[in-house]
Formats: sequence, C-alpha cells, structure tokens
Amino acid sequence: MTNNKAGVYISVVAAMIMWSLTFVWFKIVNEYYGPFTIVFLRLFVSTVILLGISGFSSVLQKIQRADVLRFLVLAFIYPFTYFIAESLGLTMISASQGAVVISTIPLIVPVGAYLLLNERVTMLNIIGILISFTGVVIVVMKRDFSFNAAPAGILLMLLAVFSAVGYTLMVKKLTEKYNAFTITAYQNIIGSLLFLPLFLIFESSDFLSSQHSVEAIVNLGYLAVFGSSLAFILFNYGVKVLGATKTEIFTNIIPVLTAVFAYFMLGEDLGFQKLFGIAVVLSGLFLAQLKTRKRPYDHLIAP
Repeated sequence: MTNNKAGVYISVVAAMIMWSLTFVWFKIVNEYYGPFTIVFLRLFVSTVILLGISGFSSVLQKIQRADVLRFLVLAFIYPFTYFIAESLGLTMISASQGAVVISTIPLIVPVGAYLLLNERVTMLNIIGILISFTGVVIVVMKRDFSFNAAPAGILLMLLAVFSAVGYTLMVKKLTEKYNAFTITAYQNIIGSLLFLPLFLIFESSDFLSSQHSVEAIVNLGYLAVFGSSLAFILFNYGVKVLGATKTEIFTNIIPVLTAVFAYFMLGEDLGFQKLFGIAVVLSGLFLAQLKTRKRPYDHLIAP
C-alpha cells in the first residue's frame, strides 16, 4: 500500500462499514451462541486465516523481544478487556445508550494523542469531532432524548471506551515498527488465548449442545473474516498514515451505518430524526478531516 490519502480514507471507511455490520452479524449469531463463544471463535478463526496467509507470504513480521510485552498489553486491552466490558455493560443499559458512551472515544483520543504522540489538533478538528458526536446522540437516542441508565452499566462502557482509546494509541506507536497485518495477527492470537478459558469454563457445554445452523456459521465467518481480520488491518493502516485522532473520528459513523443496515436487514425503524443525525455526523466528520493554515490548536490541554 502507498500513502495515497484517498486510498487511506477508503480503507478506513471500509473498516467502519465492516464493523457496523458486525452488530447485525453478532445479533444473528447470538441467537445460537453465547458472547464468549462468539468472541473466542471469531478470534480463533481469524487467527487461522491470518496465519494461513502468512504461510504463503512474508507479510507477517517477527516481533522483537523488547515489544512482546507491548503486544501482550495491546491484546489484553483490546479485544479482551474491551469485549468483556462492552458485553457486560450492554446487559445493564440499552444498545442506544451504550452507543452514545462508545461514541465518546473520538473525544478522548485527541487528548491522549496530544499528550503521548505529540499529534496536533486544530480548532476545526475539535469542532468537527463535537458536531459528529452530537449527530451520534441524535441517531441513537429516543425522540425525547431520555437517558436513564444504570451507573454500573455506564462505568463498564466507559472501561470499554478507555480500552479502545489505549488500543488506538498503542497501535500508533507499534506502526512505527510493524505493518498492520502483523499487529492484527498477533492481537488476535493472544486475544483468542485469553478468551479460551472463559469459553471453556462458562459456555463450552452450551456450545456443544446447541444447534449449529448454517446461518450461525456463515455469520460467524463474516465476524471472523471481516470484523476481526480485514477491518482491523485497514483501521491499523489508517492509524499509521492519518494518525490516531483523524482515524478514530471515523468510528462515529459506525452507529450511523448500523442504523442503516439494521433498517434494510433487520427491519428496524429509520425515521427523520435518524436521517438528520446521519447528516450531522457526516458534516462533523468532514470538518474533522480538514486542514487549516492557522496555527494548530495547542490549547486543548493547557491554557
């Protein structure tokens, strides 16, 4: 891949499309299997696919001994901690409320990128991020914008948020040495090993006694190939080229695309409010990607 910006944006958008579809695929597979089973199997299948590809090419790089701990921490943060916190959190609050909390990720990443990666954030970028976040709220909330949620559920979702933020910042540092394929492959290898005990202890018996329908297997394959493999490779490539802040803002279109796909694939409602929210999200996304000739907004952290 070259550093062609148009190609990078297409890659990141493609990753967001795949991740938005994972909510639909997960909902289908969850009718047959438990959450630990789904996560373990999608990571395991992804690992087999990526290692299979590496057997026919030299794309998989060898990890330096000094970076082994970094990869272990990366996988522990995401997918392990993120998926556990998100799954448990969504049992206590609604999916819409969870989506609002998750959509705060692009608001936090610029702070971490500024402090740890020295990424500059312009005023235009910040305005775009805030507008995009407002659009997400419009899309996922009810018409009366009510937000009555269990505190424990919110705390778990916030843990997922900070896990995702930490993941993005670590990926940016690792892309200085490793390609996106290598990072994705090792995070899934380690992640599948971390989820294996949870699967064996809590859900293996249910998995063995469940009905293994073609629908469940096909959609599980989608989760593994697209959600846990290709999407992460494209996203990590975007982080390498665009930086953490400009790549992470694209995650705000996930709830938007999910709403659209759910309308066509699951028959869920898509009214004027959601359409208006989609327009707001896209407007904010456009602003967040613009460059300005003015001095970078260095007062994000300190006055």
